[in-house]
Amino acid sequence: MLKNIWLALIALFAAIHLTGCGINNIPTYDESVNARWSDVQNQYKRRADLIPNLIETVKGFAKQEADVLQQVTEARTKVTQTTVSPEILSDESMFQQFQQNQNALSGALSKMMLVVENYPDLKSNENFLQLQNQLEGTENRIAVARRDYIQAVERYNTELRTIPGRWWHQFMYSEMRPKATFSTDAEDFETPDVNFNSDNQG
Repeated sequence: MLKNIWLALIALFAAIHLTGCGINNIPTYDESVNARWSDVQNQYKRRADLIPNLIETVKGFAKQEADVLQQVTEARTKVTQTTVSPEILSDESMFQQFQQNQNALSGALSKMMLVVENYPDLKSNENFLQLQNQLEGTENRIAVARRDYIQAVERYNTELRTIPGRWWHQFMYSEMRPKATFSTDAEDFETPDVNFNSDNQG
């Protein structure tokens, strides 16, 4: 009986001691990365969902800009048809393809918004203004979600490479791999100023 009590106390002490040594850090940081990644996906989906209405509104005023609108449509299609599996975070090439598709859509949207400058009636259209505001807010949320994801991945990957996390990774979490992250250009750490010159509406 006494022996069992001592064994229980030793096990309790070991559990407390190991917890203090960071034994749970890797799975905890992994869950944080997954949560931040979900935020990124949600914000990108929010943007993709806005685009069809935005295209239809622009088309109503600028039908002759079919090439630009087609570029946005094709970029959106590529984004929405991309299968995002759980493995993407541990596969650098898959992750980079995801980023390239999103960047292509961002570029196509930028071209479309430059075209808008040539159509004062469109710039002052109430429906367009509402969509513009929603897109601006979404772009800001994307930037924040990406920043939070980058920071979570940095913490997770650092834990895998430094002691004692490196030891726990080797002995207990060997199946867990480093996570891919976005290219960390300077703009990734700033909330973008998505300004479509609505103050200069004609």
